[in-house]
Amino acid sequence: MFTENTETEFKETYSKTILKDVVAFANTAGGTVYVGIGSGGEIIGLTEPEIVQDQISNSLKDAVMPDIIPFVRLDTVELDGRNVIKVSVAAGTEKPYFLREKGLSPGGVYIRSGSSCQPLGLTGIRDMIIASSGKSYEEGRSLEQRLTFNSFEREMRRRNMEFGEPQKKTLHLIGNDGLYTNLALLLSDQCPYTIKAAVFQGRDKTVFRNRKEFSGSLLEQLEEVYSFIDIYNKTKSTFKGLYRRDERDYPEDALREALLNSIIHRDYGVGGSTLINIFEDRIEFVSLGGLVPGLSMEAILLGVSRSRNPALAAVFYRMEIVESYGTGIDKIMSLYSDLPQKPLFQTAEGAFRVTLYNRNEAYTESRDHPPAGYEMRDKKEGLLGHIEKYGHITRKEAETLLGVGTTAAYNALKRLSDAGYVRQVGAGRTVYVDSELRVRPTDALTLTAR
Repeated sequence: MFTENTETEFKETYSKTILKDVVAFANTAGGTVYVGIGSGGEIIGLTEPEIVQDQISNSLKDAVMPDIIPFVRLDTVELDGRNVIKVSVAAGTEKPYFLREKGLSPGGVYIRSGSSCQPLGLTGIRDMIIASSGKSYEEGRSLEQRLTFNSFEREMRRRNMEFGEPQKKTLHLIGNDGLYTNLALLLSDQCPYTIKAAVFQGRDKTVFRNRKEFSGSLLEQLEEVYSFIDIYNKTKSTFKGLYRRDERDYPEDALREALLNSIIHRDYGVGGSTLINIFEDRIEFVSLGGLVPGLSMEAILLGVSRSRNPALAAVFYRMEIVESYGTGIDKIMSLYSDLPQKPLFQTAEGAFRVTLYNRNEAYTESRDHPPAGYEMRDKKEGLLGHIEKYGHITRKEAETLLGVGTTAAYNALKRLSDAGYVRQVGAGRTVYVDSELRVRPTDALTLTAR
């Protein structure tokens, strides 16, 4: 008469294994657990159904999170003259439900598959959280619930701000289900996301000078990373008459804003580290996620801002780490307003990069390379645009277009050729290599489009 299936489970007597089945039904499409029926469908019955009901009810209250009781109904029914407990489970609205002892892990989250309950993998758990909540990453339920906030509490105390359960709820570290959110995870000592900083010799990634990975709460990372960068922000002294002027390589506020931008606006739903690359002539901040959907690079440069993590930005604002919303890029640009080499903002699918240039590093014709990003900025509108219009370009024309000297123009054209955008079809007098292996053109270099 009875058989187990996707919506039906039998238990001969009460045991805590019933919790897995109730969780599985709540995480899937609902179902019914009968206590007092054998696995083959034979009706055995219970002598004290009231006591068993209390056991089931208390276990569900104590051992399952979030609260599953609103989706469970317990009834004693009579089948073939025997008392059987019918546990009716509806599909929950705050999935995933899990065993408190095991947490949001494959050992704690179950779904119904056929006539059995199966553990759900981490990917499935994340997908279920997103699908059931419809919220942003920072509002979602953290997979890790054993969180501590030593660094965050220390920073709050430094600012004479209270930090207890009420503040956790106000700051959205605790969700409506009473559990920690992903925002809490980011600010906790257990934050799984890191920042990797690398220092290179010269202007490319050929030789490492130093590298370090920073972990812990995002607030702790912010402080430690800035201190690390500050070591490489050297001061140059110049004299005009009897007066001395000291100027650091990078405006301190620009470094701070670029670092904050990489932390506040990155996509934490994507695994990987935020990257900071320090070169002789520039510092690059690379964060994951690219632009927020619906926002273009042109809009960003016009001053439009939309935060991917508004709750995180709000925490930083309340702690007076950021002055106001959406002013970081404008502030960076204003700090470089009187300098010829402006900051560079670049976006690609899944990434966003801010490049700040060393204002004490002058570019002259004796340099082997043009400023980083020349080709990226001017490829289509400058060099390639000229080639598409006229069919070719000379080194002299490249100098005029880019506003640089002979060597920089030659190297810009050579890089385009090496990358396959154009091909060299002729040269003037000899191009030779000296003892320092620097290619030096002595006349025009002509390139045509491929």
